[in-house]
Amino acid sequence: MGALDPLRRRSADDEAGGGGEAVFTEDRTEEEALRVRLVDDPNDAAAFDRLAKIVRSRAVEGHDAGDPQREADDAVWALAEEIGQSGRAWYPLIQLARLSIDDDREVALRRFATAADRDHTGEALAQGLSMLREAGHSVDALNLGVGHWRPREHAVEAGRQVIEAAIEADRPGDARRHLDAMAAHPDQKGVERLRRELEGRIAGADRDAAERRTHTGSFPTVVDNTADHGTPGAPGSGGGTTAGGPGGPVDVRDKGSRLLGFLRR
Repeated sequence: MGALDPLRRRSADDEAGGGGEAVFTEDRTEEEALRVRLVDDPNDAAAFDRLAKIVRSRAVEGHDAGDPQREADDAVWALAEEIGQSGRAWYPLIQLARLSIDDDREVALRRFATAADRDHTGEALAQGLSMLREAGHSVDALNLGVGHWRPREHAVEAGRQVIEAAIEADRPGDARRHLDAMAAHPDQKGVERLRRELEGRIAGADRDAAERRTHTGSFPTVVDNTADHGTPGAPGSGGGTTAGGPGGPVDVRDKGSRLLGFLRR
């Protein structure tokens, strides 16, 4: 059975029953119109999404066996590859990356990067970062953002995505620096709204990071150079063995505990 047979049959039924214009003709006419729009602007998201819906429906109806979802995705993949051949196209590349993000993240990242390079507004970058974050790849999103984000030129939404990726990647310091970098953005009203929205999240991420450092015991260490003979504290000398072995690192909290016990005695 051909991919278009179900549509042709439905068209004949409609005509026989006085249903008016054939469904097949309607779909073909709309598809042709959408393709014309995409030739003119390959980043026309509304046209691409509508055309993708048509090809997905046709792919599913034309295959009784197999995986319908896979058939639909393959149809959109082919469409995105076709439209994405234009050197101006970034939206089709975003769709290709979305379809490959789970199976081949490296390829998806390259497509996101190419899309970002083709778009000077930052919209492509914002969409790519959002998809990566939603897929649980905040570190990849942060790396992609740092490599392609232009704080003064890109839309405020691109900056938001970079900052939120930094927060989710447990990099609150980076998030604050990126927010501060938007001070030169021409849309200062948008930046101020973003600052009010994200300042609290960045501060909360800072507190969370500090608490994790405290709970994991990442305190500074000192080296006890005490050896069996000589003056305590002198390199290569001193008398005693620590829990870390001669000359090994000693947790400063251990020394504090000993001092406290001595004072209590």
